[in-house]
Amino acid sequence: MSKEKTLHTEVGSYISTLLRDHFGKGPTSVFVTVKPPFISIHLRGFLAPTERILLKQQEHRRVLETRDLLMNQLAADIKLDLWKIGNLEVEEVYADWNLDDQTGMILAIMADKSGAKEIAWDSAIQIESVREEVNEASRKAQKTPESTELYWLNNRTLLIERSGIFVEIEKELIHGGFVEELKLVKRPLERRLLLQTRIEAILEQPISEVFLDWNFISDKGYIVLLLENAK
Repeated sequence: MSKEKTLHTEVGSYISTLLRDHFGKGPTSVFVTVKPPFISIHLRGFLAPTERILLKQQEHRRVLETRDLLMNQLAADIKLDLWKIGNLEVEEVYADWNLDDQTGMILAIMADKSGAKEIAWDSAIQIESVREEVNEASRKAQKTPESTELYWLNNRTLLIERSGIFVEIEKELIHGGFVEELKLVKRPLERRLLLQTRIEAILEQPISEVFLDWNFISDKGYIVLLLENAK
């Protein structure tokens, strides 16, 4: 087994155990992509028994709030343990969930960002066209980002990094401590607007899932688009 494949397996096994220990049930499958400075961890079949009961009672918000709180607490452990596993110096951890499909995405950002310049873009795809669509969706939700960067993590995973995205009312809500409320409102709005763009047509691949999370202090956010295989 190659060193890279071993790393992916170890990270996946670690995340499965971590989630099982803290949520009572781990995911049925974990797909890990390590492309410095990014580590994406896609989870499938992840829904705890107590969460299943809450969802039947239409308590989606409560489940999401609880997961966000737990992930905020687990971020420090993830950073430390990824360093122990593969000398991966992680600076930030993001997460988002699709409760209906029982999937999730954990995104870790390494401290050394130099590797981002080496991530190649598929020359057959118009990168500026995709960027324009992302910026337009962002403008409709809040404002045009000051910066929008796009990275292919693999042939089915597109990572979008935006900075300078919050308007003044959002900044006031953040300052007032309403981060969780803002997050719960922004996710479905931005997800819907992204799915209304021409991104699928440009990439010639259907979008199967959209995951979003933000760093409200540094005014930036990440979008992960999971794509279906091109027909």
